[in-house]
Amino acid sequence: MTDYDIIIIGAGPAGLTAGIYGGRQGSRVLMLDKGPAGGLGLEVPMMENYPGFEMIAGMSLVTKMKKQATKVAELREMEEVKEIEKDDVFTVRTSRDTYTASALIFATGSKHRQLGVPGENDLLGRGVCYCATCDGPLYKGRKVLMVGGGNSAAQEAVFLKNIGCDVSIIHRRDELRADRYLQEKLKEMDIPVIWNSVVTEIRGDDRVEEVMIHNRVTGEDEALKVDGIFISIGEEPLNQLAVELGVEVDDGGYIITDKRQRTNIPLVYAAGDITGGLNQWVTACAEGAIAATYAYSEIQRL
Repeated sequence: MTDYDIIIIGAGPAGLTAGIYGGRQGSRVLMLDKGPAGGLGLEVPMMENYPGFEMIAGMSLVTKMKKQATKVAELREMEEVKEIEKDDVFTVRTSRDTYTASALIFATGSKHRQLGVPGENDLLGRGVCYCATCDGPLYKGRKVLMVGGGNSAAQEAVFLKNIGCDVSIIHRRDELRADRYLQEKLKEMDIPVIWNSVVTEIRGDDRVEEVMIHNRVTGEDEALKVDGIFISIGEEPLNQLAVELGVEVDDGGYIITDKRQRTNIPLVYAAGDITGGLNQWVTACAEGAIAATYAYSEIQRL
C-alpha cells in the first residue's frame, strides 16, 4: 500500500487540473509545489481567451482552481521535491517529508528565461523584473522598458500602461509574435515599440538607471534612460527531477509524451508547460486532465 495513488509535482494550471480529475475519480492524490500554487499563472495580469471568462486575472483563476482541487485532493505548498526513486513504487523525498505513490505526474512548468547580459543579475529586484503583476505597481509614473514580442510581453505592457507606467517595448525583430488583438491594443494605447533592437547591458549603481540598446539593422548603439526593465522573452523547462529519474526530453529540454501524456517510464506522466508546444492555460489544463485520467486507468488495470 502506498501513501497515495498519484503524486503531482507542480500545482500550476496543469497540476491543479490533474488534482481535480484524479481526486474526482477516487484516487488518493497529493499535489506538491515548491512555491505557492499557480506557478507562472499567478503572474498573468489579465486573460481574455480562457473559456467561460471574457476577462480574468491569473491570480483569480488560480484561486478558483485551488479551491476546487483541494476539495478532492491534498495540496502542500512551499514544499520542494528533492529526490525521486523508482522501485516497485515511487518514493518522493521533499524538503519536509517522504511519500510513496503508484504514479507520478510532472507538472513542474517552466522558469523565466534571462537575457544573459551584464547587469541583469546584479540589479535583480532593483529595477530588473520578470513579473509586471508583481512589481509593476512600484513603477507607477515612471519610465520602464518591456523586453519581448510574444503574448506575455504584450499583455504585461498593457497592464503596465493601465496602472500608469510610461512603458515602451523593445523587440529584436520587425514584427511582434503576439496575437493580433494584443497588437491592436498596443496601438490603441499608444505603446511605442523599438524595432530590430536588443538590450546589451543594464546599468546603474544601486538601481537601474539606463540600458544599452543595439540596433540589429543599423548597427548603432545607444543608451536609454529607464527606471526599470521588465523581461518577458520566454521560459525554460524545469526538468531536473524528471531527467534524474530517466524521463526522456527533447532537444529543448521538454518532456516527451504521447497522446495520453505518458512518458517513456511506466506510470510517469507529464502535463503543462513542461511538455512544450502551445504554452497556454487551456492546453495545460487539458493535458492535466488527460494525465490524471489515464494514470487512474492504468493503476486500476494493474
